[in-house]
Amino acid sequence: MENRKNILLYPVSLIYGIITGIRNFLYNTGIFSTVEFHLPVICVGNITVGGTGKTPHTEYLAGLLRENFRVATLSRGYKRKTHGFRIASPSSNVSEIGDEPMQISRKYPDVLVTVDRNRVHGVKMILQEKPDTDVIILDDGFQHRSITPGYSILLSDFERPFTRDHMLPYGNLREHISNMRRADIILITKSPENIPPIQRRLIAKEVDKAPYQNLYFTSLAYKMPVPLFEDPGKEKTPLDLSVCTDCGIVLITGIANPAPLKEYLQKIAGEIIHLSFPDHYNFKEKDIENILTSYKNLKSPLKYLFTTEKDAVRLREFANIAELYRSVFYYIPVGIKFLHDDKDEFDNLIIDYVRKNKRNNRVSESKRNNKS
Repeated sequence: MENRKNILLYPVSLIYGIITGIRNFLYNTGIFSTVEFHLPVICVGNITVGGTGKTPHTEYLAGLLRENFRVATLSRGYKRKTHGFRIASPSSNVSEIGDEPMQISRKYPDVLVTVDRNRVHGVKMILQEKPDTDVIILDDGFQHRSITPGYSILLSDFERPFTRDHMLPYGNLREHISNMRRADIILITKSPENIPPIQRRLIAKEVDKAPYQNLYFTSLAYKMPVPLFEDPGKEKTPLDLSVCTDCGIVLITGIANPAPLKEYLQKIAGEIIHLSFPDHYNFKEKDIENILTSYKNLKSPLKYLFTTEKDAVRLREFANIAELYRSVFYYIPVGIKFLHDDKDEFDNLIIDYVRKNKRNNRVSESKRNNKS
């Protein structure tokens, strides 16, 4: 997502900053009410617009906790065509629950994936429909002050740190950077794996975290491409990218920041045609025609169609694509990797929080008084 730098927007940003500042003040002082639920609620979010990797980090948490706890995720379900509270099921589609919840549901069928624009109502419905739920993960819930989460994780893109950004619409900040103090953990996402220690220290100094906050660095971890279309009765076999040296690829992306994925593939493939669409894009038949035309225009003898995991849930709905193209159509799963051996420390913080605050084993912990 590009940074908006039209100076004419700066006065609008000042007004927007005042409005969001007043809103946060009303919540901080208790004039606006907020709800705290008696079970672990983990919030994953950011204070910038898009592209920080919320979904891979939400999936990481769900994957971490599902081994020992009954996990539910709650998100808005952006661009879905339904309203109110919905629970994902094997028969759900993108228009019903949204692309990111659909992605999580397909990856972790044993996790309760839900959507509701009203997060308070959504949590209440989860507890009504699935009262044995142990922990709820709020996807993109940092700005939803009507809920007081037990634990908050704030994400910041390595290439677009919130410390150097401006308020909307001049920049990409949803609220003033001082609100980072609401977070328990700050994650610098999409970091280079070989980031030198001195740069890490400089970033930590720039973020200027509070004593009660933990700061970690994560990078994206792309996995082997997986066939986009299911073949009944046949196990999906990932594509070994070693066979793709000097091959041709049409890369289809409808995400906020496709640059890291494109850079990753450029190190492997000899030829790439990148078809970039807006985030959460609803593909149309004419887009499919353009994708197939681009595939035909590749000059390499060995060629593939690659897309993102999020776009896969939409493109999979085009069942009329000819077998010739279906057989070379893959999506690339993405996860996260903690740098500098911080994984165990992060995992233990999350697991300990959930274990201590389960409703049948809840430990009364006083809220931090030094948060501001």
